[in-house]
Amino acid sequence: MTIKAKIAAFITTLVAIILFLNISIYYYSSKNDLERRTENQMDIIAKQIGSTVEATQVSRKYMEDSAGVMLRNAALAAKERLDPNIANITNEELVRLSADLGVDHLSLWIRKDDGDIVIARSSDPNELGQSSRTWDYWFTAFNQLFDNREVTIEQGEKLLNYWTGPINFSTSSPDQVDKWGYYYDGSTDYLINPFINATQFLDFERSTGTEAVILKILDDNPEVLAITGFDPQFFGKEKIIKYKKGKPVYNLDVRDVVFGSYDYQDEEDASHIMDASSSKQIVTVRDSFEGERIVKTFIPIDASGNLVVGIVSDGEAIRQALNHQLMMQILISVALAAAALFASYFLAGFLLLPINRILETVNEMAKGRLNSRLEVRKMDELGKLSTRINAMGDSLEQQTSRLKESAEELRSMKQYLESFVNQTSDAIHVSDLDGNVMQVNKAFEAIYGWSESEVAHRSLDNVPAEQSGEFERIREVVLQGGAVADYETERYAKDGTLLDVSLTVSSIRDEEDRIIAIATISRNITERKKTEALLRQSEKLAVVGQLAAGFAHEIRNPLTTLRGFVQLYQKQGELQAVYLQLMMSELDRINHIVSELLIFAKPQAVRFQDAAVAEIVQDVVMLLEPQAKLADIQFSVDFKTELPIIRGEPNQLKQVFLNLFKNAMEAMPRGGRISVEGEALPGERGVAVRVLDQGEGIPEDALKRLGEPFYSTKPSGNGLGLMVSQQIIASHKGKMTFRSKLGQGTIVEVTLPLSGGSLLLEPGDGETAIA
Repeated sequence: MTIKAKIAAFITTLVAIILFLNISIYYYSSKNDLERRTENQMDIIAKQIGSTVEATQVSRKYMEDSAGVMLRNAALAAKERLDPNIANITNEELVRLSADLGVDHLSLWIRKDDGDIVIARSSDPNELGQSSRTWDYWFTAFNQLFDNREVTIEQGEKLLNYWTGPINFSTSSPDQVDKWGYYYDGSTDYLINPFINATQFLDFERSTGTEAVILKILDDNPEVLAITGFDPQFFGKEKIIKYKKGKPVYNLDVRDVVFGSYDYQDEEDASHIMDASSSKQIVTVRDSFEGERIVKTFIPIDASGNLVVGIVSDGEAIRQALNHQLMMQILISVALAAAALFASYFLAGFLLLPINRILETVNEMAKGRLNSRLEVRKMDELGKLSTRINAMGDSLEQQTSRLKESAEELRSMKQYLESFVNQTSDAIHVSDLDGNVMQVNKAFEAIYGWSESEVAHRSLDNVPAEQSGEFERIREVVLQGGAVADYETERYAKDGTLLDVSLTVSSIRDEEDRIIAIATISRNITERKKTEALLRQSEKLAVVGQLAAGFAHEIRNPLTTLRGFVQLYQKQGELQAVYLQLMMSELDRINHIVSELLIFAKPQAVRFQDAAVAEIVQDVVMLLEPQAKLADIQFSVDFKTELPIIRGEPNQLKQVFLNLFKNAMEAMPRGGRISVEGEALPGERGVAVRVLDQGEGIPEDALKRLGEPFYSTKPSGNGLGLMVSQQIIASHKGKMTFRSKLGQGTIVEVTLPLSGGSLLLEPGDGETAIA
């Protein structure tokens, strides 16, 4: 697709998106506006109905109150004309009296011995024998009249010695609605009950009350399909139905639908009605009924208690209005989009004329003709672009010549680096992040025996099994951006020979500073290790010679004891068992001292094994105690925690601690105490042993040079003992640190890792720390 077509398509798409957004916004705003107006209209209707309900109920209550007063007056008049003893009253007398008093009928109630209250006399034969035991609050009101002459229940109207209940269906005539009054002042043995027909109350509500208003609203608002008044107290609950004369009757005072028709029934209506009643907020629900779209609005009103008006409106009318508006907007938008397409296409062609000239010049430059130039006519954006392209052409000519020179330099540098890598005596191999070898040099082939073709694209399997954990830790350090320098370890050659090597491992990064490979430089230090072993042995023998005087003195004491017991035996001819046991103890002591000295002086094969640092320290202290006693020096050994087992060479570690203890003893010519403390490092990393003396201390300038060969702070020292000790600790992957101040003594701390660990590979640690 050409740029001209792309610009036209872009502009048209942009216009279409804007028009679509405009249609969407207009549609949803119109929809919300129509729904809001519909909701407001429903609210107005509900308020109108609420006002009507309130007015109707006020009028109805006035009529019922008037009827109740009239019935009480009739009851008072009947009391004056009737005998107080019901046995003296006949039903015919009540017929005549009800006609005289202007009521439909008159009944007399008595309370029987079993607690039931029944009609004993009545002008209506159907009422005779009627029981009230199952009449709920009516039965309660009768008992209150008989007991206290005062009714306290919530329902009905109360006057002195009088109660009248709400209009309801008659028990004796289920099709008839009556209004009853009940009077009892204690002067008679019966309760007087006049009642009248109350159909006129329902007729009033149908003709001028709520039902009439609902019909008027439905006629004036065709979109309103139904209006229903719900009582949340009873709606959705099991209907209370009474059977009167065998006919089920739904009492007027427990109706769930108070007014209107409930034609659009749904199981969810009960939940919506309760939500509207409890929250006092309008609840609107969009639904369908028999394929028709409807909108149900439930509005709470406060007229005569807690009522909810449900209004069902035609949802199709709103949808049709919205669809009509949407269709008009779509037609207008399509016309505008088509106009934008044609206009943008011609506009793009006009704008692209100078761009086409620029494109032709750039094509010429792309073909290598860098001397092509554009004619600048105007200094607008395209003119500035032409100027920059001309400048770019000049710059490209200069850069091209420089690139040729740089390419020649890079070629020479590549040859130099390849020559350096291949001529160095150190083995170099490069591996990818998965451990597969990518490149090796000639020294690698000479030291390890593998050719590049044998190890290329596969993992180099020359790490001893016991050092696999160490190898993984080195890789982790490098992959995290660090480097490992001069790390002494062991690796196998192709023929199985175990080589001592010093490794320098670092990462190789790309131009985005991402690690893409690992470079390893190996130096064969097998011969150097042999030399160091000879040096350690000579240093060990020198130490043995220095200890000879102390051992001679220590051995002389038990020999004197033995000689004395032998002389005693010569004189007496026999010795007691206690003397013989003492002689055996002295001989064992001499044997142990000589054995330790011989073990220490005898050359040992270097073989790492499980070693208990605590036992090694105790053996060395016991070895030095004879010489320490001669110098008035005491050893104090305190292990704060139980020291774990490490992996090491016990005799080499004895040589280290022997050197440290001897240095501490020589630093205290006037005697004193040497404290040895030990503890486990936190996190199960290893053990730490500290040697604290009470000597004169080491100057700061001398402290920095400790460990250098042939450097010593002692007049007769050669510095090799401390150098050898540091090499031993380094071979155990540990650290040795020094702290000292003049006049305050010296502290030497030796830290050794657990089996398979290395303190030298931890972030921030060097090979040997001297402080």
